[in-house]
Amino acid sequence: MKRASFLVVALLAAPAAAEVPECRALTGGAKSVADHLLTTEHPYDCCDGTIADCLKRSPACPLASRLAAFVCRRAASGQDRDTIHRAIERRAVSMMPGTKRHAFDLAAIPSAGSPAAKVKLVVFLCPRCPVCSKLGPDLYREVTTGRLAGKVTLHCRVFPVKSHPGSAEAGRAIAAAARIGKFWEFMLHAFREFDRYSPDALPGWAAAVGIERAAFDAAVADPATQAALVEAKKEGIRAGVEATPALFIDGRRWHGDMDVETLVDVLEEAGVAP
Repeated sequence: MKRASFLVVALLAAPAAAEVPECRALTGGAKSVADHLLTTEHPYDCCDGTIADCLKRSPACPLASRLAAFVCRRAASGQDRDTIHRAIERRAVSMMPGTKRHAFDLAAIPSAGSPAAKVKLVVFLCPRCPVCSKLGPDLYREVTTGRLAGKVTLHCRVFPVKSHPGSAEAGRAIAAAARIGKFWEFMLHAFREFDRYSPDALPGWAAAVGIERAAFDAAVADPATQAALVEAKKEGIRAGVEATPALFIDGRRWHGDMDVETLVDVLEEAGVAP
């Protein structure tokens, strides 16, 4: 009886899912996982039915197609039903209309990408966080020359985390570079050299991005540099940041996965939302 019920579910899902490229190629267990989820999970906006039902809706529900692709990509990677279900829940908590928005003084935060972009992404990164060292450059590349160019402005706050050795010294060096107008150059260089970090390396990193030693030393020693770093940290704490990376999409805290493909997807979703 269970097998017969599942076959009905799969047949109902198949015609709609076939219109989504990521779902079309699924076979075997991955297809079974995706079909189940498409006929039981609901979009968090634009349609009240299941994802499969909403794919058939006219006019179309763009979020249904986006979520179907999200489900099928994860099924293809071998994730099980429960893992994908939890990923959908975290995405919904972050993206659904009415989610709490935090206010940031964007003018005071170093930015990358088009200033006119519709979507504003605020990211808190620790310079000695291994995940940040990969995600930060990936996001910078996407908003400057990649899929999010012209769509998203990236604003970055330095948020040293005590459990990351060297974060305070590296954070102050980046804050000093920011005061000289070399925030992104220094930050990206620090991430490229992540595995070769030492406090003694910081002046050399500054020189590598075009900062004169005297100017760098003066900025590091200036109490205003430490004050700026403390304010960035306080701003994160006020927004509930405890660990890095921490992302806010148009002020909404992102609770989902931190892989760049998922983030590009949700940032594009934010860009087409009313």
